[in-house]
Amino acid sequence: MVRILGISGSLRAASLNTALLKAAQALAGADMALEAATLHGIPLYDGDVEQAEGAPAAVRALKDRMLASDGLLLVSPEYNNGIPGVFKNAVDWLSRPTPGLADVFRDRPLALIGASPGGFGTTLAQAHWLPVLRTLGARQWNGGRLMVSRAQAAFAADGSLQDEAVKRQLGDFLQGFAAFVATSKRR
Repeated sequence: MVRILGISGSLRAASLNTALLKAAQALAGADMALEAATLHGIPLYDGDVEQAEGAPAAVRALKDRMLASDGLLLVSPEYNNGIPGVFKNAVDWLSRPTPGLADVFRDRPLALIGASPGGFGTTLAQAHWLPVLRTLGARQWNGGRLMVSRAQAAFAADGSLQDEAVKRQLGDFLQGFAAFVATSKRR
């Protein structure tokens, strides 16, 4: 069984991306344990704070969860045609060396998905993530794409995924990513 940590890049309680992550948890097959994480509690990156105090507790806790996983699923919104600042800030903290902890991105299998109320889904945000992930040395899975456009129609008022086509796409995406992660574990 592969262990995936999914991270929602939105802080909003009614986030479409957090709803997408919860739907992914519900669709994860028997060969995958999908744990959900948020970015709550991670402060703005400050090199002076890092030098004086080290990584904040919320950063260390998320790093520990990342290290306990076999792969990462980034569930990214798109803000102003790009990466959300809160998500990039968290990745900046997470990519910093932390005494006693290994690099959390280098060679780690990673996939991107996202949901947006706009007509293009999260196409541009996902494209903006590519140079960041390359720089971090993540092993990105490119075997599938999932960008839910006009996402407010895909989810019910309670946040559950109601669009059957998106459910099928998400299920297929997760199975492909799980196979990629399982293959990566055997390396």
